Amino acid sequence: MKRIFWIVTMMLFVVTLNAQNESALNNIIKNGEIRVGMSGNQPPYSMTSLSGTMIGYEVDLATILAGAMGVELKLVQMPFGELLPSLEAGKIDVIMSGMTITPERNMNALFVGPYMVSGKTIMTTAARLAVLDEQEKINQSEVSLVALQGSTSEDFVRELLPDAQLTLAKDYDEAVSMVINGDVNAMIADAEICLVSILRNPDQDLVALNQPLTIEPIGMALPANDYLLENMVRNYFSSLQMVGALDLLEIKWFENGEWLMQIK
Repeated sequence: MKRIFWIVTMMLFVVTLNAQNESALNNIIKNGEIRVGMSGNQPPYSMTSLSGTMIGYEVDLATILAGAMGVELKLVQMPFGELLPSLEAGKIDVIMSGMTITPERNMNALFVGPYMVSGKTIMTTAARLAVLDEQEKINQSEVSLVALQGSTSEDFVRELLPDAQLTLAKDYDEAVSMVINGDVNAMIADAEICLVSILRNPDQDLVALNQPLTIEPIGMALPANDYLLENMVRNYFSSLQMVGALDLLEIKWFENGEWLMQIK
């Protein structure tokens, strides 16, 4: 009797798992659109242009992916900290938002990638950098830092710089303003974010460390257990890599700064 119960239980589990897998992919096909969640405030990954449209590396990548799938692209903008809960709740189909692939996140979501490798660094003013160029100097109670709420930058500060004062920002515009206004000593963020922030504020004497403090893979998050969707997206990404599309996007958004003319 116990064996029969165990077999029935396993069959129900498999049926449920298959139903979940089919549901996610079927919904995309049935609705004719893929809902991609992103913060929209993480240049050059995603940002709002002067015309009010979303642009960026991941916006282009999502557009190519939707086109390859034959569905419409629906960009769903929300604060970074709300992305994973929204994915788990089924409010979005995938996440593309400069999200680092970590073991903790991988417990609740599948990841495809990485399509970019980043790293944490510190952004501050030239004057302050002279006294904040080493971890020992940063990890002090009189040093104040800002990081994006819900990001690996927040985790980095809490784990490796526990003595520093930490303030959380809802987006990078807020965080950069706090550094410029002197509300905090420095911002901890991905190297690309810091570089773009410096380029966008050329008269504010902003600088960053020459070498990242960490190495972090950036990828696309999908619903947990959705292996059919993962397989399809992984195949498309592999094809994009093979034809050199990812290399062209990297040149456009990380090496060529012409896009800066399109934003504030």
